[in-house]
Amino acid sequence: MSGLRGKVAVVTGAGSGIGRQLALELARRGARLAVSDVDESGLAETVAQVKALGAEVQGATLDVSDRAAMREYATTVAGQFGVVHQIYNNAGIAGGGQTVLDAEWELYDRTLAVNLFGVINGTKAFLPHLIESGDGQVVNVSSLNGFLAQPTLSAYCASKFGVRGFSEALRTEMIAGRHPVRVTVVHPGGVKTGIASAALKEAEARGIEPTAEQRERVRVYNEKLLKMPADQAARIIVDGVEAGKPRVLVGNDAKLVDRLVRLFPRRYPKLIVDFERRRLAR
Repeated sequence: MSGLRGKVAVVTGAGSGIGRQLALELARRGARLAVSDVDESGLAETVAQVKALGAEVQGATLDVSDRAAMREYATTVAGQFGVVHQIYNNAGIAGGGQTVLDAEWELYDRTLAVNLFGVINGTKAFLPHLIESGDGQVVNVSSLNGFLAQPTLSAYCASKFGVRGFSEALRTEMIAGRHPVRVTVVHPGGVKTGIASAALKEAEARGIEPTAEQRERVRVYNEKLLKMPADQAARIIVDGVEAGKPRVLVGNDAKLVDRLVRLFPRRYPKLIVDFERRRLAR
């Protein structure tokens, strides 16, 4: 029997992709769920699927970058369920496609607001409740780009490196303070979600016409790099959480890149640029 049975788990960014599959996997293991997303229709679909599994679920439309809204949400969730054991800070956006020279400040503001401060907001809002539960866990979703930098992804990399650093610092504080909260940082590799395509739509919504090279990059990502089904990724993550792992690498690509960066910290940037040039040239 899963150790998650009866526990209350919060999942942000649950309207699609890994977030939806995390909610479903947690429901299958007997958790009670509070799920949120900015996408109302996607969130409603997730709630319906979770209910179909027989799990208790609360859905809320939420922008994780809104600090006041996150604090209010934490109070609401704790009030409804009486306790909160876990939070999965999963919500994120692509935030890439332009070089540092070409990128507008808005790209950095929005990417860091959602990807990094969304994680910080969720953690700070729910942490007192997790400590009070006596058996808490913070699960922060970083990325392969939490330890690997790539061209035209400076905003995204900055946010995901930040999630990793924040999570590891939090872990030291929980240990030092002897708080009953474990901290897990997740580094997914190429998971089949709509995040790459969403980056193009986001740019177009800001009035920026993607270049032919940017469109080709998204095509390559969707067809060749984003391969792991999101439900498989969710199982790996939840297995890691149940095992109490401080770090979960999702996919062989994430594991390979982790080794590459560790073995060749000075050389890997050139290796990555060469790899991308070959991929886009095919």
